[in-house]
Amino acid sequence: MNTLTTPPVAPLLERLFTAAAEQSPMNSAEFTDLSHEDLERQMRSKTEYLDFYGRLKDFPLAVSRDTGALLYMLARSCKARTVVEFGTSFGISTLHLAAALRDNGGGLLITSEFESSKVALARDNLQAGGLLDLVEIREGDALKTLGQDLPESIDLVLLDGAKALYPEILSLLERRLRPGALIVADNADYAPDYLARVRSPAQGYMSIPFAEDVELSMRLG
Repeated sequence: MNTLTTPPVAPLLERLFTAAAEQSPMNSAEFTDLSHEDLERQMRSKTEYLDFYGRLKDFPLAVSRDTGALLYMLARSCKARTVVEFGTSFGISTLHLAAALRDNGGGLLITSEFESSKVALARDNLQAGGLLDLVEIREGDALKTLGQDLPESIDLVLLDGAKALYPEILSLLERRLRPGALIVADNADYAPDYLARVRSPAQGYMSIPFAEDVELSMRLG
């Protein structure tokens, strides 16, 4: 028995995952008409991300079920009390992380999302899951919202916003990462600069690709 696999969170997540599969942007003509090259260019762009993700404001952009379970397991196993998330969307990953904090005895999850409509939906979902008290949702560009008022020590980070910004977001958080802190980067293949950084022990990280679309890294100290 735990928060993730019992009501109200378990049935809420089942509903949200089902809706996310039905509402995938890959089912939308606006995005299916994009060539692979155009999609990759926009995903990697450091200048077009506001427009690109603005066009995705009505889509859940959820982590996979496996990635959600991984987030919960990692947060539980490292006994996380402070978590930072880049890219809230509808709050599916946020629910997994907040459930882990609840089962760890409490803590704080700071998450950032620049689309107002998604902030409102995520807040409603967290309220429905009984986890809103553990979460601080910061609305706006994460380059600003995650650049101040952070915990002294961060146990776990999820990067799941604009992929091109992963190195910049990591830089904002880096001095707060405790030794052994974990960083999960979703779809990190679109962030080659980030991968080069976390895969270099000289930069203070140990990192491996995990499953098909996740990079799992650890701060060495």
